[in-house]
Amino acid sequence: MSSWTLEQVSEHKSPNSCWVIIQNKVYDVTEFLPEHPGGADIILKYAGRDATSVYEPIHPPDALDRNLPSSKHLGPLADLAAQAIAREKQAIKKTVDELRVEQARRRMPPLNRILSLMDMENVAKQTLSHKALAYYSSASDDELTNYENARAFSRFFFHARVMRPVALCDPSTTILGFESSIPVFVSGAALAKLGHPEGEANITRATGEERLIQMVSSNASLSPNAIMEAARPSQTLFFQLYKHRNDDIAEKRVREIESLGYKAIFLTVDAVVPGNRERDIRSPWVLEDQERGSPQYHIEDGSRGAAKEEVNIFGTAGALIANDDRDMTWERTIPWLRSITKLPIVVKGIQCVEDAVLAAEAGVDGILLSNHGGRQLEFSLPPLEVLYSIRRQRPDVFEKMEVYIDGGVRRGTDVLKAICLGATAVGLGRPFLYAQSAYGVDGVSKIIQILRREIVTAMRLVGASSLRDLRPEMVQRVDWQPHYHPKL
Repeated sequence: MSSWTLEQVSEHKSPNSCWVIIQNKVYDVTEFLPEHPGGADIILKYAGRDATSVYEPIHPPDALDRNLPSSKHLGPLADLAAQAIAREKQAIKKTVDELRVEQARRRMPPLNRILSLMDMENVAKQTLSHKALAYYSSASDDELTNYENARAFSRFFFHARVMRPVALCDPSTTILGFESSIPVFVSGAALAKLGHPEGEANITRATGEERLIQMVSSNASLSPNAIMEAARPSQTLFFQLYKHRNDDIAEKRVREIESLGYKAIFLTVDAVVPGNRERDIRSPWVLEDQERGSPQYHIEDGSRGAAKEEVNIFGTAGALIANDDRDMTWERTIPWLRSITKLPIVVKGIQCVEDAVLAAEAGVDGILLSNHGGRQLEFSLPPLEVLYSIRRQRPDVFEKMEVYIDGGVRRGTDVLKAICLGATAVGLGRPFLYAQSAYGVDGVSKIIQILRREIVTAMRLVGASSLRDLRPEMVQRVDWQPHYHPKL
């Protein structure tokens, strides 16, 4: 296989012939341009040169192997070319944001001073790059749904029972028959490598140590195989499936997941199109203004057409779902999925009682009440409120399948409120991204330990020695709001 000079690669920088360099290897991506979920423009921006720095944080290492035939893997750079790229990287001046992150990381508190999930989030918000924070924290439109997800928990208070034996308190449970040390799991969340070079593997290693279940996103920044390799031999991993519109491609993905040893499929149904995440979309402009040292202003020059200038409305990862199935139905999709896998099926993204009932009638194994962390439909009801409505209107749903919620959970008391109302377990997404970004594996272990301590403390205080003791009558929804500092 030939080696290539930088001059040779630089000749291929057009839509008709587009080569890029990734980790000192040359790839011909010309034919892939129209298929790239993020569009051709971002690839063409780096055509004929090294694209490693923008490629690695948001792509699994094997993405090129999976998407490009071997004939398009053109070979390595020549030694002199690789050395030139290395020198160029060393000479690049650090950005304003990179310098800020370096300084913030030198000022991180000791991990033993992190007392709550909000403590961890605050550290992450100081130490994450602007791009990573904008992606992780962004939500749809005015981000009201994300805020209300958390605020919903403040409307539910406990009817604590006393004079009950709670010296021995067991917070463990099973999720789809698989053991979990607490009724908490990691909800699927994409692009963990934006926050830490080890990415999702940090979460995998910590959840293995702490006996929690991790749901892995279809859009993780590590491949399903790489994440499974980071797991312990007996560790349970679930998979969050974004179904491709081509059934054959989707079936291939499902069979791969099953063969790798994933134990359940969470079919995502609330993200058929990207949400309008303006904080994430605006992020590149903020960074551009930082580097320029001043904002960019509108110039009145008498010309027309400015309103038609294209903007990347997909943000960091919205384009990753461009090829997802927008025509899923209860009548077709669930039977199709049942026909190709024996794994348990959970529908992720239920937002109303009616669809919870349809899921039960479809015979799925569980539902995850979720509005995607407020990142999809603005004014979607908080999952806790949907859970409460199911409990009041259709309590029979809980007898037919397991019910989970995610969105807004930040305290052990939040977990217990959901369990009282009938949830089997609750998922958290952003808190695990923040923890692994700030402190790696140890950060993830820390927030699991915090949650375990808070859950056990709250169980004892409400008079429950096991999760079976938590009943609907132990919580009350109030129509007034407590006065305290908001969580978010």
